[in-house]
Amino acid sequence: MAACAFRRSIASQLSKVLDLPPENLIKSISAVPVSKKRHVADFQLSIASVTEDSSSDSSAQDLHRQAQKLAERLKCDAVVSEISTGPGTVNFTINRELLAKTVLQQVLKDGSEYGVKSELFSAVPRQKAVIEFSSPNIAKKFHIGHLRSTIIGNFIANLKVALGHEVIRINYLGDWGMQFGLLGVGFQCFGNKEKLKSSPLQHLFEVYVQINKEAEDENVKKLAKDFFRKLEEHDEQTLSLWKQFRDFSIEEYIRIYKRLGVHFDEYSGESFYQEKSQEVLKMLEDKGLLQKTVKGTGIVDLSEKKDLSSFSTVVRSDGTSLYITRDLAAAIDRMNRHSCDTMIYVTDKSQSNHFQHLFQILKLMGYDWAERCQHVSFGLVQGMKTRRGEVVFLEDVLNEVRSRMLQNMASAKTTKEIENPMETAEKVGLAALIIQDFRGLLSSDYQFSWDRALQSRGDTGVFLQYTHARLHRYDEVLYRSSQDLQPKHIVSYLLTLSHLAAVAHKTLPVKGSAPDVAQARRCLFQAARSVLANGMKLLGITPVTQM
Repeated sequence: MAACAFRRSIASQLSKVLDLPPENLIKSISAVPVSKKRHVADFQLSIASVTEDSSSDSSAQDLHRQAQKLAERLKCDAVVSEISTGPGTVNFTINRELLAKTVLQQVLKDGSEYGVKSELFSAVPRQKAVIEFSSPNIAKKFHIGHLRSTIIGNFIANLKVALGHEVIRINYLGDWGMQFGLLGVGFQCFGNKEKLKSSPLQHLFEVYVQINKEAEDENVKKLAKDFFRKLEEHDEQTLSLWKQFRDFSIEEYIRIYKRLGVHFDEYSGESFYQEKSQEVLKMLEDKGLLQKTVKGTGIVDLSEKKDLSSFSTVVRSDGTSLYITRDLAAAIDRMNRHSCDTMIYVTDKSQSNHFQHLFQILKLMGYDWAERCQHVSFGLVQGMKTRRGEVVFLEDVLNEVRSRMLQNMASAKTTKEIENPMETAEKVGLAALIIQDFRGLLSSDYQFSWDRALQSRGDTGVFLQYTHARLHRYDEVLYRSSQDLQPKHIVSYLLTLSHLAAVAHKTLPVKGSAPDVAQARRCLFQAARSVLANGMKLLGITPVTQM
Protein backbone atom coordinates (compact mmCIF):
# COMPACT_ATOMS: atom_id res chain seq x y z
CA MET A 1 0.00 0.00 0.00
CA ALA A 2 1.57 3.23 -1.18
CA ALA A 3 0.60 5.46 1.71
CA CYS A 4 1.93 2.84 4.15
CA ALA A 5 5.34 2.82 2.55
CA PHE A 6 5.55 6.61 2.79
CA ARG A 7 4.32 6.65 6.39
CA ARG A 8 6.88 3.98 7.26
CA SER A 9 9.70 5.84 5.56
CA ILE A 10 8.88 9.05 7.44
CA ALA A 11 8.45 7.11 10.70
CA SER A 12 11.82 5.40 10.42
CA GLN A 13 13.63 8.72 10.01
CA LEU A 14 11.68 10.22 12.92
CA SER A 15 12.33 7.21 15.13
CA LYS A 16 16.09 7.76 14.89
CA VAL A 17 15.78 11.43 15.80
CA LEU A 18 13.15 11.03 18.52
CA ASP A 19 14.45 7.69 19.78
CA LEU A 20 10.98 6.14 19.69
CA PRO A 21 9.98 2.85 17.98
CA PRO A 22 8.58 3.51 14.47
CA GLU A 23 5.37 1.54 15.25
CA ASN A 24 4.41 4.20 17.81
CA LEU A 25 4.87 6.94 15.25
CA ILE A 26 2.95 5.52 12.29
CA LYS A 27 -0.43 6.32 13.88
CA SER A 28 0.63 9.95 14.41
CA ILE A 29 1.44 10.51 10.74
CA SER A 30 -1.67 11.24 8.71
CA ALA A 31 -2.37 12.17 5.12
CA VAL A 32 -3.17 15.83 4.54
CA PRO A 33 -6.48 16.49 2.76
CA VAL A 34 -5.95 17.60 -0.83
CA SER A 35 -7.04 21.16 -1.49
CA LYS A 36 -7.96 22.42 -4.94
CA LYS A 37 -7.09 25.97 -3.88
CA ARG A 38 -3.43 25.60 -3.03
CA HIS A 39 -0.58 23.18 -2.95
CA VAL A 40 -0.40 21.36 0.39
CA ALA A 41 1.99 18.80 1.81
CA ASP A 42 1.14 15.08 1.61
CA PHE A 43 1.62 13.93 5.21
CA GLN A 44 1.78 15.59 8.59
CA LEU A 45 3.00 14.61 12.01
CA SER A 46 1.10 16.05 14.96
CA ILE A 47 3.66 17.18 17.52
CA ALA A 48 1.30 16.86 20.49
CA SER A 49 0.97 13.13 19.87
CA VAL A 50 4.71 12.39 20.10
CA THR A 51 6.10 14.72 22.76
CA GLU A 52 6.48 13.34 26.26
CA ASP A 53 5.33 16.48 28.06
CA SER A 54 2.32 16.96 25.82
CA SER A 55 0.23 17.90 28.84
CA SER A 56 -2.80 19.93 27.87
CA ASP A 57 -1.17 23.13 29.06
CA SER A 58 1.56 23.32 26.41
CA SER A 59 0.62 26.40 24.40
CA ALA A 60 0.25 26.65 20.64
CA GLN A 61 3.47 28.71 20.51
CA ASP A 62 5.24 26.02 22.46
CA LEU A 63 4.12 23.29 20.07
CA HIS A 64 5.11 25.42 17.10
CA ARG A 65 8.59 25.89 18.57
CA GLN A 66 8.91 22.14 19.11
CA ALA A 67 7.77 21.51 15.54
CA GLN A 68 10.42 23.87 14.19
CA LYS A 69 13.12 22.31 16.37
CA LEU A 70 12.20 18.85 15.13
CA ALA A 71 12.02 19.93 11.49
CA GLU A 72 15.59 21.30 11.69
CA ARG A 73 16.88 17.88 12.70
CA LEU A 74 15.21 16.09 9.76
CA LYS A 75 16.60 15.82 6.24
CA CYS A 76 14.98 15.40 2.84
CA ASP A 77 15.78 12.06 1.19
CA ALA A 78 14.78 10.00 -1.84
CA VAL A 79 11.21 9.82 -0.54
CA VAL A 80 10.64 13.21 1.11
CA SER A 81 11.28 16.20 -1.12
CA GLU A 82 10.29 19.00 1.26
CA ILE A 83 9.81 19.46 5.02
CA SER A 84 7.92 22.38 6.51
CA THR A 85 6.07 23.24 9.72
CA GLY A 86 2.51 24.29 10.45
CA PRO A 87 0.64 25.05 13.67
CA GLY A 88 1.86 22.19 15.86
CA THR A 89 2.73 19.96 12.89
CA VAL A 90 5.69 18.94 10.79
CA ASN A 91 4.67 18.56 7.15
CA PHE A 92 6.24 16.25 4.58
CA THR A 93 5.92 16.53 0.80
CA ILE A 94 6.66 13.32 -1.08
CA ASN A 95 8.80 13.26 -4.21
CA ARG A 96 6.19 13.84 -6.94
CA GLU A 97 7.40 11.27 -9.43
CA LEU A 98 7.79 8.59 -6.78
CA LEU A 99 4.36 9.39 -5.34
CA ALA A 100 2.57 9.09 -8.68
CA LYS A 101 4.43 5.95 -9.65
CA THR A 102 3.99 4.16 -6.32
CA VAL A 103 0.32 5.00 -5.91
CA LEU A 104 -0.63 3.99 -9.45
CA GLN A 105 1.38 0.77 -9.30
CA GLN A 106 -0.20 -0.10 -5.98
CA VAL A 107 -3.76 0.56 -7.17
CA LEU A 108 -3.29 -1.48 -10.33
CA LYS A 109 -1.57 -4.28 -8.41
CA ASP A 110 -4.06 -4.54 -5.51
CA GLY A 111 -7.14 -4.10 -7.68
CA SER A 112 -10.26 -4.57 -5.59
CA GLU A 113 -8.17 -5.00 -2.43
CA TYR A 114 -6.61 -1.55 -2.71
CA GLY A 115 -7.10 0.33 0.56
CA VAL A 116 -8.26 -2.63 2.62
CA LYS A 117 -4.77 -4.15 2.72
CA SER A 118 -3.43 -1.06 4.48
CA GLU A 119 -1.47 -1.44 7.69
CA LEU A 120 -4.00 0.88 9.32
CA PHE A 121 -6.09 -2.28 9.61
CA SER A 122 -3.28 -4.57 10.74
CA ALA A 123 -4.08 -4.05 14.42
CA VAL A 124 -7.82 -4.54 13.88
CA PRO A 125 -8.80 -8.10 14.85
CA ARG A 126 -10.87 -10.05 12.31
CA GLN A 127 -14.32 -10.47 13.78
CA LYS A 128 -17.66 -12.10 13.24
CA ALA A 129 -20.61 -9.73 13.04
CA VAL A 130 -24.34 -10.30 12.89
CA ILE A 131 -26.11 -7.40 11.17
CA GLU A 132 -29.89 -7.08 11.34
CA PHE A 133 -31.32 -4.73 8.74
CA SER A 134 -34.25 -3.95 6.42
CA SER A 135 -36.82 -5.92 8.47
CA PRO A 136 -40.17 -4.96 6.89
CA ASN A 137 -43.58 -6.02 8.25
CA ILE A 138 -45.58 -8.51 6.21
CA ALA A 139 -48.82 -7.00 4.80
CA LYS A 140 -47.77 -3.48 5.77
CA LYS A 141 -46.03 -0.67 3.88
CA PHE A 142 -42.35 -0.96 3.00
CA HIS A 143 -41.67 2.63 3.95
CA ILE A 144 -38.67 4.85 3.32
CA GLY A 145 -37.29 3.91 6.74
CA HIS A 146 -37.02 0.30 5.60
CA LEU A 147 -35.25 1.46 2.44
CA ARG A 148 -32.72 3.45 4.47
CA SER A 149 -32.17 0.49 6.79
CA THR A 150 -31.62 -1.75 3.75
CA ILE A 151 -28.98 0.38 2.02
CA ILE A 152 -27.19 1.32 5.26
CA GLY A 153 -27.09 -2.28 6.54
CA ASN A 154 -25.84 -3.43 3.15
CA PHE A 155 -23.05 -0.81 3.24
CA ILE A 156 -21.93 -1.87 6.73
CA ALA A 157 -21.96 -5.54 5.71
CA ASN A 158 -20.01 -4.84 2.49
CA LEU A 159 -17.43 -2.75 4.35
CA LYS A 160 -16.90 -5.41 7.01
CA VAL A 161 -16.57 -8.20 4.43
CA ALA A 162 -14.07 -6.13 2.43
CA LEU A 163 -12.00 -5.69 5.60
CA GLY A 164 -11.89 -9.46 6.12
CA HIS A 165 -14.58 -9.86 8.79
CA GLU A 166 -17.19 -12.60 8.72
CA VAL A 167 -20.70 -11.23 8.37
CA ILE A 168 -24.16 -12.77 8.83
CA ARG A 169 -26.93 -10.66 7.28
CA ILE A 170 -30.29 -11.13 8.98
CA ASN A 171 -33.69 -9.85 7.87
CA TYR A 172 -35.94 -9.87 10.95
CA LEU A 173 -39.46 -9.81 9.53
CA GLY A 174 -42.55 -8.51 11.30
CA ASP A 175 -44.38 -11.81 10.77
CA TRP A 176 -46.25 -12.28 14.06
CA GLY A 177 -48.66 -10.46 16.33
CA MET A 178 -52.35 -9.57 16.60
CA GLN A 179 -52.38 -8.05 13.12
CA PHE A 180 -52.07 -11.57 11.71
CA GLY A 181 -55.38 -12.43 13.31
CA LEU A 182 -56.91 -9.56 11.40
CA LEU A 183 -55.06 -10.46 8.21
CA GLY A 184 -56.21 -14.08 8.47
CA VAL A 185 -59.85 -13.04 8.80
CA GLY A 186 -59.35 -10.54 5.97
CA PHE A 187 -57.97 -13.24 3.72
CA GLN A 188 -60.88 -15.55 4.50
CA CYS A 189 -63.23 -12.72 3.44
CA PHE A 190 -61.42 -11.01 0.54
CA GLY A 191 -58.41 -13.19 -0.25
CA ASN A 192 -57.52 -14.74 -3.57
CA LYS A 193 -55.06 -17.67 -3.76
CA GLU A 194 -53.94 -16.77 -7.32
CA LYS A 195 -53.18 -13.16 -6.42
CA LEU A 196 -51.38 -14.35 -3.28
CA LYS A 197 -49.04 -16.37 -5.50
CA SER A 198 -48.50 -13.78 -8.23
CA SER A 199 -48.16 -10.57 -6.18
CA PRO A 200 -48.22 -11.42 -2.49
CA LEU A 201 -46.97 -8.12 -1.07
CA GLN A 202 -49.55 -6.04 -2.90
CA HIS A 203 -52.42 -8.49 -2.38
CA LEU A 204 -51.84 -8.91 1.37
CA PHE A 205 -51.53 -5.15 1.78
CA GLU A 206 -54.86 -4.60 0.00
CA VAL A 207 -56.57 -7.30 2.08
CA TYR A 208 -55.17 -5.77 5.27
CA VAL A 209 -56.35 -2.26 4.34
CA GLN A 210 -59.80 -3.62 3.51
CA ILE A 211 -60.29 -5.61 6.71
CA ASN A 212 -58.92 -2.72 8.77
CA LYS A 213 -61.96 -0.66 7.78
CA GLU A 214 -64.07 -3.19 9.68
CA ALA A 215 -61.63 -3.73 12.55
CA GLU A 216 -63.92 -1.99 15.04
CA ASP A 217 -66.78 -4.39 14.32
CA GLU A 218 -67.16 -6.62 17.41
CA ASN A 219 -67.66 -9.76 15.34
CA VAL A 220 -64.50 -9.09 13.28
CA LYS A 221 -62.57 -8.38 16.47
CA LYS A 222 -63.65 -11.71 17.92
CA LEU A 223 -62.80 -13.63 14.73
CA ALA A 224 -59.36 -12.00 14.58
CA LYS A 225 -58.68 -12.91 18.21
CA ASP A 226 -59.72 -16.50 17.52
CA PHE A 227 -57.56 -16.74 14.41
CA PHE A 228 -54.50 -15.49 16.28
CA ARG A 229 -55.20 -17.77 19.25
CA LYS A 230 -55.36 -20.75 16.87
CA LEU A 231 -52.09 -19.56 15.34
CA GLU A 232 -50.46 -19.50 18.77
CA GLU A 233 -51.82 -22.96 19.47
CA HIS A 234 -50.35 -24.20 16.18
CA ASP A 235 -53.67 -25.17 14.61
CA GLU A 236 -52.66 -26.82 11.32
CA GLN A 237 -55.01 -25.05 8.91
CA THR A 238 -54.39 -21.62 10.37
CA LEU A 239 -50.65 -22.17 10.48
CA SER A 240 -50.51 -23.36 6.88
CA LEU A 241 -52.27 -20.19 5.69
CA TRP A 242 -49.90 -18.03 7.75
CA LYS A 243 -46.94 -19.95 6.30
CA GLN A 244 -48.12 -19.15 2.77
CA PHE A 245 -48.34 -15.45 3.64
CA ARG A 246 -44.77 -15.60 4.90
CA ASP A 247 -43.20 -17.81 2.22
CA PHE A 248 -44.69 -16.02 -0.79
CA SER A 249 -43.78 -12.64 0.70
CA ILE A 250 -40.16 -13.70 1.22
CA GLU A 251 -39.94 -15.01 -2.36
CA GLU A 252 -41.04 -11.65 -3.68
CA TYR A 253 -38.74 -9.75 -1.28
CA ILE A 254 -35.76 -11.80 -2.49
CA ARG A 255 -36.54 -10.82 -6.08
CA ILE A 256 -36.81 -7.11 -5.22
CA TYR A 257 -33.72 -7.08 -2.99
CA LYS A 258 -31.84 -8.55 -5.93
CA ARG A 259 -32.63 -5.42 -7.93
CA LEU A 260 -31.06 -3.44 -5.09
CA GLY A 261 -28.01 -5.70 -5.08
CA VAL A 262 -28.82 -6.88 -1.54
CA HIS A 263 -29.02 -10.41 -0.16
CA PHE A 264 -29.61 -11.99 3.27
CA ASP A 265 -28.16 -15.10 4.87
CA GLU A 266 -31.18 -15.57 7.08
CA TYR A 267 -34.84 -14.55 6.96
CA SER A 268 -35.72 -14.59 10.62
CA GLY A 269 -38.80 -13.09 12.22
CA GLU A 270 -40.72 -12.47 15.39
CA SER A 271 -42.61 -15.74 14.83
CA PHE A 272 -39.44 -17.71 15.62
CA TYR A 273 -39.34 -16.32 19.11
CA GLN A 274 -42.81 -16.40 20.58
CA GLU A 275 -42.07 -19.60 22.45
CA LYS A 276 -38.49 -18.68 23.29
CA SER A 277 -39.77 -15.40 24.71
CA GLN A 278 -41.68 -17.38 27.33
CA GLU A 279 -38.33 -18.95 28.32
CA VAL A 280 -36.86 -15.45 28.61
CA LEU A 281 -39.68 -14.45 30.97
CA LYS A 282 -38.95 -17.50 33.08
CA MET A 283 -35.24 -16.58 33.21
CA LEU A 284 -36.13 -13.03 34.26
CA GLU A 285 -38.36 -14.43 36.97
CA ASP A 286 -35.70 -16.88 38.22
CA LYS A 287 -33.17 -14.06 38.43
CA GLY A 288 -35.63 -11.94 40.41
CA LEU A 289 -35.76 -9.27 37.72
CA LEU A 290 -39.44 -9.56 36.82
CA GLN A 291 -41.91 -7.42 38.78
CA LYS A 292 -45.70 -7.41 38.54
CA THR A 293 -47.53 -4.08 38.43
CA VAL A 294 -50.98 -3.28 39.83
CA LYS A 295 -52.38 -3.60 36.30
CA GLY A 296 -50.89 -7.08 36.03
CA THR A 297 -48.20 -6.30 33.48
CA GLY A 298 -44.64 -7.58 33.97
CA ILE A 299 -41.80 -5.07 34.08
CA VAL A 300 -38.03 -4.95 34.55
CA ASP A 301 -36.64 -2.12 36.69
CA LEU A 302 -33.79 -0.40 34.84
CA SER A 303 -33.14 2.45 37.28
CA GLU A 304 -29.85 2.71 39.18
CA LYS A 305 -31.52 3.37 42.54
CA LYS A 306 -34.12 0.67 41.93
CA ASP A 307 -36.92 3.20 42.27
CA LEU A 308 -38.62 2.37 38.94
CA SER A 309 -37.67 5.80 37.53
CA SER A 310 -36.82 3.85 34.39
CA PHE A 311 -38.38 0.50 33.51
CA SER A 312 -39.32 -1.69 30.56
CA THR A 313 -42.59 -3.60 30.14
CA VAL A 314 -41.86 -7.16 29.01
CA VAL A 315 -45.20 -8.96 29.39
CA ARG A 316 -48.87 -8.00 28.96
CA SER A 317 -51.42 -8.59 31.70
CA ASP A 318 -52.77 -11.62 29.80
CA GLY A 319 -49.30 -13.20 29.79
CA THR A 320 -48.50 -12.63 26.09
CA SER A 321 -45.06 -11.45 25.05
CA LEU A 322 -44.15 -8.04 23.65
CA TYR A 323 -41.82 -6.90 20.89
CA ILE A 324 -38.94 -6.39 23.34
CA THR A 325 -39.37 -9.86 24.86
CA ARG A 326 -39.05 -11.41 21.39
CA ASP A 327 -35.99 -9.21 20.73
CA LEU A 328 -34.36 -10.47 23.93
CA ALA A 329 -35.02 -14.07 22.87
CA ALA A 330 -33.66 -13.34 19.37
CA ALA A 331 -30.44 -11.74 20.69
CA ILE A 332 -29.74 -14.65 23.06
CA ASP A 333 -30.50 -17.19 20.33
CA ARG A 334 -28.23 -15.50 17.78
CA MET A 335 -25.39 -15.28 20.23
CA ASN A 336 -25.77 -18.97 21.05
CA ARG A 337 -25.92 -20.03 17.41
CA HIS A 338 -23.33 -17.74 15.86
CA SER A 339 -21.16 -16.85 18.89
CA CYS A 340 -20.35 -13.57 17.17
CA ASP A 341 -18.13 -10.72 18.36
CA THR A 342 -20.64 -8.01 17.66
CA MET A 343 -24.33 -7.57 16.85
CA ILE A 344 -25.45 -4.53 14.89
CA TYR A 345 -29.06 -3.38 14.55
CA VAL A 346 -29.83 -0.87 11.81
CA THR A 347 -33.11 1.00 12.46
CA ASP A 348 -34.35 4.57 12.65
CA LYS A 349 -33.53 6.69 15.67
CA SER A 350 -37.07 6.57 17.07
CA GLN A 351 -36.09 3.10 18.33
CA SER A 352 -33.00 4.26 20.27
CA ASN A 353 -34.83 3.88 23.56
CA HIS A 354 -35.96 0.38 22.71
CA PHE A 355 -32.39 -0.76 22.03
CA GLN A 356 -31.04 0.96 25.12
CA HIS A 357 -33.57 -1.03 27.16
CA LEU A 358 -32.78 -4.22 25.26
CA PHE A 359 -29.04 -3.97 25.94
CA GLN A 360 -29.63 -2.97 29.59
CA ILE A 361 -31.89 -5.96 30.26
CA LEU A 362 -29.39 -8.34 28.64
CA LYS A 363 -26.68 -6.97 30.92
CA LEU A 364 -28.89 -7.37 34.00
CA MET A 365 -29.45 -10.98 32.93
CA GLY A 366 -25.69 -11.45 33.10
CA TYR A 367 -24.89 -11.39 29.38
CA ASP A 368 -21.67 -9.37 29.17
CA TRP A 369 -21.70 -9.51 25.39
CA ALA A 370 -24.53 -6.96 25.46
CA GLU A 371 -21.77 -4.32 25.52
CA ARG A 372 -20.69 -5.51 22.08
CA CYS A 373 -24.16 -4.92 20.64
CA GLN A 374 -24.67 -1.72 18.72
CA HIS A 375 -27.64 0.23 17.40
CA VAL A 376 -26.76 2.14 14.22
CA SER A 377 -29.57 4.66 14.05
CA PHE A 378 -30.57 6.93 11.18
CA GLY A 379 -32.75 9.99 10.72
CA LEU A 380 -36.09 10.37 9.03
CA VAL A 381 -36.60 11.23 5.38
CA GLN A 382 -39.39 13.59 4.54
CA GLY A 383 -41.16 13.96 1.24
CA MET A 384 -40.39 10.83 -0.74
CA LYS A 385 -43.36 10.38 -3.07
CA THR A 386 -43.69 8.50 -6.34
CA ARG A 387 -45.97 9.55 -9.18
CA ARG A 388 -48.54 7.16 -7.75
CA GLY A 389 -48.42 9.03 -4.46
CA GLU A 390 -47.01 7.87 -1.15
CA VAL A 391 -44.39 5.10 -1.12
CA VAL A 392 -46.09 1.80 -0.26
CA PHE A 393 -43.78 -0.81 -1.81
CA LEU A 394 -40.04 -0.89 -2.34
CA GLU A 395 -40.72 -1.83 -5.92
CA ASP A 396 -42.49 1.53 -6.47
CA VAL A 397 -39.28 3.35 -5.55
CA LEU A 398 -37.15 1.21 -7.86
CA ASN A 399 -39.55 1.63 -10.78
CA GLU A 400 -39.76 5.37 -10.18
CA VAL A 401 -35.97 5.73 -10.09
CA ARG A 402 -35.70 3.74 -13.31
CA SER A 403 -38.37 5.65 -15.24
CA ARG A 404 -37.12 9.09 -14.18
CA MET A 405 -33.54 8.15 -15.09
CA LEU A 406 -34.63 6.78 -18.49
CA GLN A 407 -36.36 10.08 -19.13
CA ASN A 408 -33.22 12.01 -18.19
CA MET A 409 -31.08 9.78 -20.37
CA ALA A 410 -33.43 10.17 -23.34
CA SER A 411 -33.24 13.95 -23.11
CA ALA A 412 -29.46 14.07 -22.59
CA LYS A 413 -27.44 14.72 -25.73
CA THR A 414 -24.47 12.67 -24.56
CA THR A 415 -26.29 9.38 -24.17
CA LYS A 416 -25.01 6.93 -26.74
CA GLU A 417 -27.00 3.92 -27.89
CA ILE A 418 -26.82 1.63 -24.85
CA GLU A 419 -27.33 -2.12 -25.02
CA ASN A 420 -29.74 -2.32 -22.07
CA PRO A 421 -30.99 1.13 -21.13
CA MET A 422 -33.45 -0.20 -18.50
CA GLU A 423 -30.72 -1.86 -16.46
CA THR A 424 -28.32 1.07 -16.81
CA ALA A 425 -31.04 3.53 -15.80
CA GLU A 426 -31.78 1.47 -12.71
CA LYS A 427 -28.12 1.24 -11.62
CA VAL A 428 -27.43 4.92 -12.18
CA GLY A 429 -30.71 5.88 -10.50
CA LEU A 430 -29.89 3.73 -7.48
CA ALA A 431 -26.47 5.36 -7.24
CA ALA A 432 -28.27 8.70 -7.09
CA LEU A 433 -30.57 7.51 -4.29
CA ILE A 434 -27.74 6.02 -2.28
CA ILE A 435 -25.43 9.03 -2.62
CA GLN A 436 -28.18 11.46 -1.66
CA ASP A 437 -28.83 9.32 1.41
CA PHE A 438 -25.20 8.82 2.44
CA ARG A 439 -23.88 12.36 2.03
CA GLY A 440 -24.57 13.51 5.56
CA LEU A 441 -24.40 11.83 8.94
CA LEU A 442 -26.85 8.94 9.00
CA SER A 443 -28.56 10.33 12.09
CA SER A 444 -29.62 13.57 10.39
CA ASP A 445 -33.10 13.93 8.90
CA TYR A 446 -33.35 15.19 5.34
CA GLN A 447 -35.89 16.34 2.81
CA PHE A 448 -35.97 14.00 -0.16
CA SER A 449 -35.95 15.47 -3.66
CA TRP A 450 -36.04 13.48 -6.91
CA ASP A 451 -34.77 16.43 -8.94
CA ARG A 452 -31.83 17.03 -6.67
CA ALA A 453 -30.96 13.35 -6.47
CA LEU A 454 -30.99 12.80 -10.21
CA GLN A 455 -29.15 15.91 -11.50
CA SER A 456 -26.02 14.91 -13.33
CA ARG A 457 -24.09 18.13 -12.73
CA GLY A 458 -22.72 19.87 -9.72
CA ASP A 459 -23.65 18.98 -6.21
CA THR A 460 -25.26 15.56 -6.50
CA GLY A 461 -25.13 11.83 -6.38
CA VAL A 462 -24.65 11.57 -10.06
CA PHE A 463 -21.85 14.11 -9.54
CA LEU A 464 -20.28 16.14 -6.82
CA GLN A 465 -21.49 17.43 -3.47
CA TYR A 466 -18.70 19.70 -2.32
CA THR A 467 -17.66 22.99 -3.87
CA HIS A 468 -14.29 22.63 -2.30
CA ALA A 469 -13.52 19.06 -1.69
CA ARG A 470 -11.01 17.22 0.38
CA LEU A 471 -9.18 14.09 -0.60
CA HIS A 472 -7.74 11.95 2.19
CA ARG A 473 -5.79 8.91 1.19
CA TYR A 474 -8.26 6.13 0.49
CA ASP A 475 -7.14 3.78 3.28
CA GLU A 476 -7.65 6.51 5.91
CA VAL A 477 -11.14 7.11 4.61
CA LEU A 478 -11.95 3.39 4.84
CA TYR A 479 -10.49 3.36 8.33
CA ARG A 480 -12.68 6.27 9.46
CA SER A 481 -15.80 4.62 8.03
CA SER A 482 -14.90 1.32 9.66
CA GLN A 483 -14.57 3.04 13.03
CA ASP A 484 -17.84 5.00 13.09
CA LEU A 485 -19.78 3.01 10.42
CA GLN A 486 -20.71 6.27 8.65
CA PRO A 487 -20.55 6.05 4.83
CA LYS A 488 -20.17 9.81 4.30
CA HIS A 489 -16.35 9.71 4.50
CA ILE A 490 -16.22 7.33 1.56
CA VAL A 491 -18.87 9.31 -0.33
CA SER A 492 -17.06 12.64 -0.09
CA TYR A 493 -13.80 10.97 -1.07
CA LEU A 494 -15.33 9.39 -4.19
CA LEU A 495 -17.11 12.59 -5.19
CA THR A 496 -13.83 14.50 -4.95
CA LEU A 497 -11.97 11.85 -6.86
CA SER A 498 -14.61 12.12 -9.60
CA HIS A 499 -14.24 15.87 -9.64
CA LEU A 500 -10.46 15.75 -9.87
CA ALA A 501 -10.63 13.02 -12.50
CA ALA A 502 -12.95 15.20 -14.59
CA VAL A 503 -10.50 18.10 -14.33
CA ALA A 504 -7.59 15.81 -15.20
CA HIS A 505 -9.53 14.45 -18.16
CA LYS A 506 -9.80 17.94 -19.60
CA THR A 507 -6.18 18.95 -18.96
CA LEU A 508 -4.35 15.66 -19.57
CA PRO A 509 -5.56 14.22 -22.89
CA VAL A 510 -4.59 10.65 -23.73
CA LYS A 511 -5.25 10.98 -27.45
CA GLY A 512 -2.55 12.81 -29.39
CA SER A 513 0.10 12.60 -26.65
CA ALA A 514 3.51 10.95 -26.98
CA PRO A 515 3.16 7.16 -26.44
CA ASP A 516 4.84 7.07 -23.01
CA VAL A 517 2.85 10.09 -21.81
CA ALA A 518 -0.38 8.56 -23.13
CA GLN A 519 0.47 5.30 -21.38
CA ALA A 520 1.11 7.06 -18.05
CA ARG A 521 -2.13 9.06 -18.34
CA ARG A 522 -4.09 5.96 -19.21
CA CYS A 523 -2.70 4.38 -16.03
CA LEU A 524 -3.87 7.38 -14.04
CA PHE A 525 -7.46 7.10 -15.28
CA GLN A 526 -7.45 3.34 -14.95
CA ALA A 527 -6.33 3.67 -11.32
CA ALA A 528 -8.96 6.31 -10.57
CA ARG A 529 -11.62 4.10 -12.14
CA SER A 530 -10.49 1.11 -10.10
CA VAL A 531 -10.70 2.99 -6.78
CA LEU A 532 -14.07 4.48 -7.76
CA ALA A 533 -15.42 1.01 -8.56
CA ASN A 534 -14.19 -0.38 -5.22
CA GLY A 535 -15.74 2.46 -3.26
CA MET A 536 -19.01 2.33 -5.18
CA LYS A 537 -19.39 -1.41 -4.61
CA LEU A 538 -18.90 -0.91 -0.86
CA LEU A 539 -21.73 1.63 -0.90
CA GLY A 540 -23.96 -0.88 -2.69
CA ILE A 541 -23.71 0.71 -6.14
CA THR A 542 -23.07 -1.36 -9.27
CA PRO A 543 -20.69 0.60 -11.56
CA VAL A 544 -21.86 0.99 -15.18
CA THR A 545 -19.58 1.23 -18.21
CA GLN A 546 -21.91 3.18 -20.52
CA MET A 547 -24.45 5.90 -19.89
